Amino acid sequence: MTTKPPPSVRKDPDTSLERIAYGSVAGIPTVEPHDQDRLGFCVWRSLQLRRDPLDVAVHFAGARLLISEEEALTKIRAHLKTHGITA
Repeated sequence: MTTKPPPSVRKDPDTSLERIAYGSVAGIPTVEPHDQDRLGFCVWRSLQLRRDPLDVAVHFAGARLLISEEEALTKIRAHLKTHGITA
């Protein structure tokens, strides 16, 4: 049994691409929180690699959304636009 505390976690700055991508999906209703995490990862990957368009990334995330994909894309693009990212 260990007596040492776990290492501290250093968060990314608010201007990092990861925080912006995950923040863009924060308000999108999903069946489970993991669906939102998976959607955020796919948005981040799409922005980082610039291979797939954003609508393809949202579709292939496989997240169980409680709204349509078009509504989710509108919300994601609006959030990204406020941070100066066009996708």
